[in-house]
Amino acid sequence: MKVFKFGGASVKDANGVKNLVSVLKTTGEKDLVVVISAMGKMTNAMEVLVSNYFSDPKACEASKSEIYQYHHSILKDLFANESHPIFEKINGLFSNLSQFLERNKSTNHAFVYDQVVSYGELISTNIVSAYLNEIGMQNTWLDVRHCIKTNNYYRDAKVDWQKTQSCIADNVDKKGITITQGFLGSESENNFTTTLGREGSDYTAAIFAYCLNAESVTIWKDVPGVLNADPRYFENTQLLKHISYREAIELAFYGASVIHPKTLQPLQRKEIPLFVKSFENPENQGTCVGKGVTLDPMTSCFILKKNQVLISLSSLDFSFMMEDNFSEVFNLLHQYKMKVELIQNSAISFSVCIDNKYNNLEPLLTKLREKFKVTCYYGVTLYTIRHSKSVEIRSLTEEKEVLLKQESAETVQVVVNE
Repeated sequence: MKVFKFGGASVKDANGVKNLVSVLKTTGEKDLVVVISAMGKMTNAMEVLVSNYFSDPKACEASKSEIYQYHHSILKDLFANESHPIFEKINGLFSNLSQFLERNKSTNHAFVYDQVVSYGELISTNIVSAYLNEIGMQNTWLDVRHCIKTNNYYRDAKVDWQKTQSCIADNVDKKGITITQGFLGSESENNFTTTLGREGSDYTAAIFAYCLNAESVTIWKDVPGVLNADPRYFENTQLLKHISYREAIELAFYGASVIHPKTLQPLQRKEIPLFVKSFENPENQGTCVGKGVTLDPMTSCFILKKNQVLISLSSLDFSFMMEDNFSEVFNLLHQYKMKVELIQNSAISFSVCIDNKYNNLEPLLTKLREKFKVTCYYGVTLYTIRHSKSVEIRSLTEEKEVLLKQESAETVQVVVNE
């Protein structure tokens, strides 16, 4: 069997859902697990709902109503008869969401986030599954929370592979089409919903592929495949026809947004190829990630991360920055859930470029200032270039303030103020 993953852009409206059907018919695959994200920008809308829940309760109803109307509009475009059972099913999910918001007593933002945001995937997959059945494409809807078991580290849960393997074996039929959710899991102790991190639907597809020994994984996107740079920020981008597992893992580690960083490891362990293809042109070649040459074509790859934070630390008495200092700093970075993008140290200083994903920067800086002299640069841009040429680095940094540069045999990283 094979695993397909469709992101939010592919099911953003009724036409997107119909195009998903077209892709399934074009490929002709009969034995599939189809992993689907929340529709369009609904994860963002759910995040607004969570924010309002904590900071502006009066705005909760408006946020919820906006989300409901968005999905109800898609339902009406897909199903001519509003007495179809799917309308009642979706209303039931919204009722469950409302009840959670009314009854919840937890003040843990990450916990509430996972319980609320998960409804985006639950709603989207129910709609797609019902539509496929309506047009005669029989399928089984599967609650992924019965399959992917995790710890309780909400918003970025770690998979319990042994339990997950067993649950997938018990719940997934290797024949026919199964529709399930990306991004979600459940913690083993109380079965509360967890999420695998933003863009975690790709990872979900890889988990299923690994546990089912799938033939391949295909991620369907609104781009022709993996490009050597983000076309929103770079001109004259190139399609990468083939990428080795190792190279793809390097690109993902540095933040290439087309592939989730955790997606590739389970696929590499069983040498399951990953295809990235366009849902607009499903017959085109796309990109294959697998064994073989590093890159085809061999070209420079550019990764850009905006709105990063560069922190430079030095000891208050100008003594050396030693291992005990590093240990203390990394403990604090872990404690405040900072994603480290780049580190550099010298005899008396230590610099770290971080992504303030959980908005914990100010309390982190307060703790750091107790022991160190701290200089902080906000809103910086991090460029990472694989297989770069010196002329490309000069072009990127021209007329920009270079705050930090680090170079190895295959990778150059530059932090700049733009």
